[in-house]
Amino acid sequence: MRNLITDVEGLRVGNAEDARIASGTTIILADAPVVAAATVMGGGPGTRERDAIGLEGTVGAADAIVLSGGSAFGLDAASGVQTWLRENGRGFQVGPVRVPIVPQAILFDLINGGNKDWGREAPYRELGFKAAEAAGGDFALGSAGAGYGATVARGAGLSMRGGLGSASERLTFGGESVVVGALTAVNAAGAVTVADTPHFWAAPYERGAEFGGLGLPHPLPPEAARPVLKYGALAGANTTLCVVATDAPLTQTQAKRIATMAAAGMARAIHPVFSPLDGDIVFALATGRAALSDRDTALPYIGAAAANCLARAIARGVYEASASLPDGTQSYRNLFASA
Repeated sequence: MRNLITDVEGLRVGNAEDARIASGTTIILADAPVVAAATVMGGGPGTRERDAIGLEGTVGAADAIVLSGGSAFGLDAASGVQTWLRENGRGFQVGPVRVPIVPQAILFDLINGGNKDWGREAPYRELGFKAAEAAGGDFALGSAGAGYGATVARGAGLSMRGGLGSASERLTFGGESVVVGALTAVNAAGAVTVADTPHFWAAPYERGAEFGGLGLPHPLPPEAARPVLKYGALAGANTTLCVVATDAPLTQTQAKRIATMAAAGMARAIHPVFSPLDGDIVFALATGRAALSDRDTALPYIGAAAANCLARAIARGVYEASASLPDGTQSYRNLFASA
């Protein structure tokens, strides 16, 4: 177990970023089409091809999921991933042709100091293609891929660098076992740390010291319950993009329920969350590689594990971020080097 979403058999992850523009793209690539669903929790989402995996649709499966910076410009990343998939003979069969199904969600990182004067062609199509080329079992966390230009709140009116995070867990049911994993690009309007301390809200769910091992502060600071927003938090300028996955053989309706349950992990790790300023979304994938004789009984446990993994992944993404953004926004490790 790598403690990554790629512990779910049949999934790979690739990152591509550009330090000059302070932005990037992440792709979750399935070896074969996987059952997919999504739940939108925030008030300002930006997505592409989400209808293709809606319960009312006829496709219900995806070849890849794309998370990207760049706001609406970043929606071009899925086109690059589609190009790569087409070149590799992948896609939904429609008569003699194949159409790769690549749902995507984007986050806003356009005012982080990077040079966004890219001219007529935004760079995200190429970043998407490069991320697909780079997809594998191991991948970078923190200041990488879609999390490269992300930020979160740190105390009232302050910000720190967000990032790309991942976590996983194995569940056992009698003689059977399934793996659950999460991947997230954290660009929340709210905070993932308690007040102005180095302690993460997700601390009760931490495994080992995957994001520092500090636990929660005791007692909690009196101002901890007061919601704080990052500097310059604007409507539509914040989003936490999430993917949870399992190798359990789930239906699309069951995957949708896992996405909904997993959103509880966002509430455990971010304060406040699901605001009208955020475009929070959770994709759920089921590769069906594991044997599971009683899906109905297992489903609540899979959903609970997905929520736990997502909370851990959010904290881990911020914890693993490095250096500072071009606008001077510092990382957790810079701010709390002695923690």
